[in-house]
Amino acid sequence: MESVNQTISVTEFILLGLSDHPKLEKTFFVLIFLMYIVILLGNGVLILVTILDSRLHTPMYFFLGNLSFLDICYTTSSVPLILDSFLTPRKTISFSACAVQMFLSFAMGATECVLLGMMAFDRYVAVCNPLRYPVVMSKAAYVPMAVSSWAAGSMTAMVQTSLAMRLPFCGDNVINHFTCEILAVLKLACADISINVISMAVANVIFLGIPVLFIFVSYVFITATILKIPSAEGEEKAFSTCSAHFTVLVIIYGTILFMYGKPKSKDPLGADKQDVSDKLTSLFYGVVTPMLNPIIYSLRNKDVKAAVKNLVSQKCFTQ
Repeated sequence: MESVNQTISVTEFILLGLSDHPKLEKTFFVLIFLMYIVILLGNGVLILVTILDSRLHTPMYFFLGNLSFLDICYTTSSVPLILDSFLTPRKTISFSACAVQMFLSFAMGATECVLLGMMAFDRYVAVCNPLRYPVVMSKAAYVPMAVSSWAAGSMTAMVQTSLAMRLPFCGDNVINHFTCEILAVLKLACADISINVISMAVANVIFLGIPVLFIFVSYVFITATILKIPSAEGEEKAFSTCSAHFTVLVIIYGTILFMYGKPKSKDPLGADKQDVSDKLTSLFYGVVTPMLNPIIYSLRNKDVKAAVKNLVSQKCFTQ
């Protein structure tokens, strides 16, 4: 009888979220709902202007449109689930739905890391080799670069999700998170997860380590080139083309490093506080960062602001 009980497989998971802090749930529901609306509107407008305004049909804005679409997909894969968890007393999710949500979140996160690396390369060529920019960053180059980012992110998500969901889950089915975050799910497996840990480490090197190194080297060359520009006006123009992208990089990678790079507490009370901190940091990465992206790019970019004004004025005129 004991062995039969041990082989009973889990068919659904319970998402703990902020169940231990019910007073926070209603407040966070309102905040996250409003942020989600801003994400959809802000990123939607960016996608619209990059498609409709012919002046924005350049590699930089093509990548920016991809980033906005990615942010919408990323938040939509998790935010409705998070909002529902704040209102539902018993926060359950089926095994298959958990796998789909895990795949989408992982795929969007990995794709974003590669895409930011592609955007850094675009800025490097624009600043360091401006004469060769039209040749190096032709449509035949930047479209496959974006496609490969999506393909690479989807492939690694497929591998990681398959490895995670093939594990036996025969005991605890309570996920200490808002969503089916892969690390939180792996903790519930009643089998050896060393292969999962190794594959996650390899994925982190490929999708976090290499892009960060590539971005760092790109910006070293960009900074060196900008400092050589004799005129203050030229320096300001070069900095303005990179500042928005660099700001987004600091926010995204800073949050990721904070989530996965800080030491774990050994004290039970400290560990509980750390769990809440980890969940809220993950929430920040999943909601605040996609909300800030369109704001940062539109406020720091004259072309985008002009395109939005054009779009609004045309709409008002047609009405």
